[in-house]
Amino acid sequence: MTEPVVCALREMRWWDIDPVLELERDLFPEDAWSRGMFWSELAHSRGPEATRRYVVAEADGRITGYAGLVATGEQADVQTIAVARDRWGTGLGGLLLAELLRAATAFECAEVMLECRVDNVRAQKLYERFGFEPIGFRRGYYQPGNVDALVMRLTDPSTSVQGTEING
Repeated sequence: MTEPVVCALREMRWWDIDPVLELERDLFPEDAWSRGMFWSELAHSRGPEATRRYVVAEADGRITGYAGLVATGEQADVQTIAVARDRWGTGLGGLLLAELLRAATAFECAEVMLECRVDNVRAQKLYERFGFEPIGFRRGYYQPGNVDALVMRLTDPSTSVQGTEING
C-alpha cells in the first residue's frame, strides 16, 4: 500500500460530470459511461424521493475518485467505483466503498449487490475485504468487450462500515 489517502469526499454534482468523465474514459475505455448516464443518475440523487448516492473524492483540487449506489426497496446496487491510477493502493477505493455502504444503511437496505469484471482481481479483493461474497456470473455483461461480470453480494451493510472513517 502506498501513502494513505487524504482527501475530501462530497456529494457529486452536475459540475463534476466533465472531470468524472475524463477519469471514466481513462479507466474504462471500452465501456465508459456517457454524460447522459451520469446526468440521469444524479437526477435521482437529491430530495426526499432520492434513490441514488453519488460521491466524488477530491485531493489537491482535482477529482481522484468517484462512486455511486442505487437503492430499491431493501436492496442496493453499487453502480460504479473508480479511483485515479495514481491513487491506486492508497485506500481511496475502501473509503468510497465505505461511503456507499453507509448510504445503503441510510436507505435501510438489507443487502448490497454489485457486478465486477472477472479480470478485475484488485477490485474483487477490495469487495471481499468488506464482506462481499461471489454468488454468480453474468456472461458478456461488459460491452462492447464482451467481458463477464462476477456478481457479488453483501448482507447487512451496516456491519461492514463500523470503524471506517473518511479523511478530510
